[in-house]
Amino acid sequence: QVQLVESGGGLVQAGGSLRLSCAASGRTFSSYNMGWFRQVPGKEREFVAAINWSGGNTNYADSVKGRFTISRDNAKNMVYLQMNSLKPEDTAVYYCAGDPKILGLSTRASRYDYWGQGTQVTVSS
Repeated sequence: QVQLVESGGGLVQAGGSLRLSCAASGRTFSSYNMGWFRQVPGKEREFVAAINWSGGNTNYADSVKGRFTISRDNAKNMVYLQMNSLKPEDTAVYYCAGDPKILGLSTRASRYDYWGQGTQVTVSS
């Protein structure tokens, strides 16, 4: 069992940067694949990025590729999402998610069993 708590959201101007953090509790965190998703009201939760248990494999949505970077520190039980060159369309609630299954990285929200409460990111134009 893992509990996830996101932080680092806020208001930023277009072109700016933010770094989201996800603090995980539980001794099995280091074996989980982790992902970041985002959601705006009235829309489905959207895949942003994922990282495998070791940090050696990552995957990104086309809309954020080259601008966002996912990373993890298993010693600190942390996952990060560095967001650069932010655009107004990046505005959403961002969620950290954990997938305990020993499978490849997934872009589907249904694959992830554990979720944080979300952190709001607002990008002004």
